[in-house]
Amino acid sequence: MCGIVGYIGNNDSKEILLKGLEKLEYRGYDSAGIAVMNENVVHVFKEKGRIADLRSIVDETVSANIGIGHTRWATHGAPSKSNAHPHQSASGRFTIVHNGVIENYDILKREYLMDVPLKSDTDTEIIVQLIELFVNDGLNTEEAFRKTLTLLEGSYALALLDKQNNETIYVAKNKSPLLVGLGDGFNVVASDAMAMLQVTNRFVELMDKEMVIVTKNKVTIQKLNGDVVTRDPFIAELDASDIEKGTYPYYMLKEIDEQPLVIRKIIQNYQDKQGSLTIDQNIIDAMNDADRIYIIAAGTSYHAGLIGKQYIEKLAKIPVEVHIASEFGYNMPMLSDKPLFIFISQSGETADSRAVLVEIKKMGYKALTITNVPGSTLSREADYTLLLYAGPEIAVASTKAYTAQIAVLAILAEVTAKSRGIKIDFDLVHELGIVANAMEILCDEKDEFEEIAREYLATTRNCFFIGRGIDFYVGLEGALKLKEISYIQAEGFAGGELKHGTIALIENGTPVIALATQGKVNLSIRGNVKEVVARGANPCIISMKGLETEEDRFVVPEVHELLTPLISVIPLQFIAYYAALHRGCDVDKPRNLAKSVTVE
Repeated sequence: MCGIVGYIGNNDSKEILLKGLEKLEYRGYDSAGIAVMNENVVHVFKEKGRIADLRSIVDETVSANIGIGHTRWATHGAPSKSNAHPHQSASGRFTIVHNGVIENYDILKREYLMDVPLKSDTDTEIIVQLIELFVNDGLNTEEAFRKTLTLLEGSYALALLDKQNNETIYVAKNKSPLLVGLGDGFNVVASDAMAMLQVTNRFVELMDKEMVIVTKNKVTIQKLNGDVVTRDPFIAELDASDIEKGTYPYYMLKEIDEQPLVIRKIIQNYQDKQGSLTIDQNIIDAMNDADRIYIIAAGTSYHAGLIGKQYIEKLAKIPVEVHIASEFGYNMPMLSDKPLFIFISQSGETADSRAVLVEIKKMGYKALTITNVPGSTLSREADYTLLLYAGPEIAVASTKAYTAQIAVLAILAEVTAKSRGIKIDFDLVHELGIVANAMEILCDEKDEFEEIAREYLATTRNCFFIGRGIDFYVGLEGALKLKEISYIQAEGFAGGELKHGTIALIENGTPVIALATQGKVNLSIRGNVKEVVARGANPCIISMKGLETEEDRFVVPEVHELLTPLISVIPLQFIAYYAALHRGCDVDKPRNLAKSVTVE
């Protein structure tokens, strides 16, 4: 949440900063701002709303070769121009942007800044006022910055300008992601490499509690005690075209359509030369050494984890628990003797999951991260990583990362099972190939899904999703997709639980989307549909070929029963997309949400 950019070099920084913020807008879009400096004059432009709103107020006549920028997801203080970043110290000498949450900001304010008038409601402003306070006490900027960092508790990624030094950006990181990009005669700062691919693909990772002095020709990384750190850069393996919409009106539609390709890329990357699926032997050994697997995740990744539990238990015969990261960190259950933790996160930066990872590492337990972003925090700090190979996912509502997570979990379960001598009665590579083909068929049915969205969701205020077994977990994801981008109150329920209270919510015309892809419970879920119809519900049954009846609204192609979540979710993704579109919602940037949840 929140995105930071910075540039220092020989070119005008304004457009570089604005384009970078546009690439980071998925991280937050409550407000945005930039600060550029020339001849020791700092020009600050900030506005509530989107980057387009910020662009409209930037003075094109101002030219500056150093600057910082920020796009905000509000934590402390409502979305407003006064709470937008950058923030300045009382005299205007120092200007800062910040991603993260300073947990002790109120204590610091009372202890150090009672006589300083504050212009915002943010925790960020406390940081920049402290820096000026310590400079006024006799420290130089670098010393004051370092002293301030030692006082901060919580998460931060920071970029600071000093009006008296137009040749330096001061940078620091703790828990929140931040990179320094390297160029020829310039250097940049960014929360995500994609923000600065326009100028460089060479980046240096920053670690927690590091401070960086960035000039146009040099980058100096230090620990907070002043020790200098040397670290080699890496090449960001991103194609600039991957982060463009191309001919698509929204990223979400593009990313739904990319799912067949993602499945094929996953197969390709997890196959050996003989065509068998393979995973790092160290990971398989860790799986086999564990007496219980704990999957830790949030949101869509949590829903993928619920399906992954079915795969690991059914195929590899290892007990699995799935936990919501934000709850697990503060209410850890009794653990088994030899646990293995699997963290699932599209971004690899999810703060709730990282908090759990820190705790279990203290306890000496092994951890595996399944993520879409190599080099991300969860990937670096876990013992092992499995990559999703889904390519950049920009839309806030996750689609291709979800199906990629399920596919990788299936591969992990299958390879582990075979290593344990357990016979698998199907060829997973072949079955995933069938899934990819089925996905392509579904992606060609957009008109039908748009009609379903219009028929069932045009005016409704709520919608229920029901299913049994693995369909129930897909229903949870379908409900999440619908509520987060269309703002329709949507909930997913186990079909058998309806009569235990939920059916009281059924009113005349209430849309109920039922999934029927599992032969064992096919008749049971259809009985549940009859129950809601008897109370006035408007049912939409989505079934799998071979289980369909005349009353079904849509039938998905037949795939292996365990892999149905990979295709049954696609109609739900499209239905949510078109429901949001018809209601005039911003599909890619739903209100109050951000893509990368980097604060707890």
